[in-house]
Amino acid sequence: MTTFRTRCHQSGVSALFTAAAIAATLAGCSMEDAICRGGEYPVMTVGATGSACVPDGKPPPEGYTRYPEGKVPRHVDDTWDVYWRTHTLDDKGNTIDAPAP
Repeated sequence: MTTFRTRCHQSGVSALFTAAAIAATLAGCSMEDAICRGGEYPVMTVGATGSACVPDGKPPPEGYTRYPEGKVPRHVDDTWDVYWRTHTLDDKGNTIDAPAP
């Protein structure tokens, strides 16, 4: 009898988590980790692979620049996040291979 109750409880918990995941997906929520929080945009270090997040409406700090249009990483491990791990921009805005770590 105890085994039956435990299995029913586990099934109910699994169903609850599944329902929550489906609801988040249908509501437009992403399960991916965002590069920056809402109200911020990502910037990259000039000549290196560092990055930071800057509040919307503020300029990048010294030594940082905006990502090129259309090449902005949005989520951890997305195409552009992976790309910019091995590439960077020089001080003239040209894309170059990132220096070896």
